[in-house]
Amino acid sequence: MKEEAKKLILIVGPTAVGKTAAAIHAAQHFHTSIISADSRQCFKELNIGVSKPSLTELQAVHHYFIHSNTIRDNVHAALFEQWALGWSEEIFKDEDVAIMAGGTGLYVKAFCEGLDEMPVISDTVRKEVQQQYKEFGLPWLQQQIEEKDPTFYKEGEILNPQRMMRALEVVLSTNRPIYSFRNNIPKLRPFAIRKFGLELSKELLHERIHTRVDKMMEAGLLEEVASLIPYRNLNALQTVGYSELFSYLDGEISLDHAVDLIKKNTRHYAKRQMTWFRKDPAIEWIHPNDIEKIIKS
Repeated sequence: MKEEAKKLILIVGPTAVGKTAAAIHAAQHFHTSIISADSRQCFKELNIGVSKPSLTELQAVHHYFIHSNTIRDNVHAALFEQWALGWSEEIFKDEDVAIMAGGTGLYVKAFCEGLDEMPVISDTVRKEVQQQYKEFGLPWLQQQIEEKDPTFYKEGEILNPQRMMRALEVVLSTNRPIYSFRNNIPKLRPFAIRKFGLELSKELLHERIHTRVDKMMEAGLLEEVASLIPYRNLNALQTVGYSELFSYLDGEISLDHAVDLIKKNTRHYAKRQMTWFRKDPAIEWIHPNDIEKIIKS
């Protein structure tokens, strides 16, 4: 087929909605591979807490960007854009369809549209923000973002210190919120992109989230987090499911409280994911079981 006839099927949605199962079903139908658009499942050291596809699922369909990097790597959206374009080109050499699935909105945007050029930040501002964060921690950073860039606070990843520090650096340097630098001129890709969003009722999604967290704990999430204590300050570990259990291991909260916080913070994360994806009118929203719509696309 001609290059422009190539198609990437994108499957997005909130955590625990069923993206992995839908993507594997579609990939098996089209005899193709999956590109993960999850900013945490790429790390070799993170397994239970990031809900990686199972070994059986990984054996059933070839996945890119799963278990591919170490937590010491500086992985970000611009790199993902570059890598994912290369992976899609590799897939399209042999197949007419590629699948991308994940819930990291910025990574999805980078791949589909490209990223906007950000302003240059002075070393003075960057060092000041980093020093303040080191001294006062995540609550201080969240408070600064809420005051100075409420849009990012509402829509961005407010459990990700690297993203928040970047947003704070921009607003302190330019007096403009980071999202104001979006030029809204998407880059053209040499293939079609068909977008699907998976959604469930809030009640059912919350039930799935709670069940998933309980299963993570039964599978040994606490032990996984304990093994990562030496690396807890790395950006990759500033993640729901890990931060809360670090607090428990520090003796700051009880284990029951930590688990309740994981469930609460995961619900909030799912809500922010939906807020992000709802802005894209090209996404067709379907029930996770309605795979036929994806296949017939």
